[in-house]
Amino acid sequence: PHESLASRELQVLQMIAKGRTIKEIAAELALSEKTIGTYRSRISKKMGLATNVDLTRYALKNQLAD
Repeated sequence: PHESLASRELQVLQMIAKGRTIKEIAAELALSEKTIGTYRSRISKKMGLATNVDLTRYALKNQLAD
């Protein structure tokens, strides 16, 4: 399912998988926390995964994050 993600969504997924918080991701990408939350919601909806743990497991299993 990660093939359907936009490049920014994939970037946010990788950062979530590395254990970064919404606040940390927002600061690093110079975006608002609300925008990152929106990306996270879209990622969850597109991939059918509800929690950050599910997203992290998926990313690690598919070698999208270290």
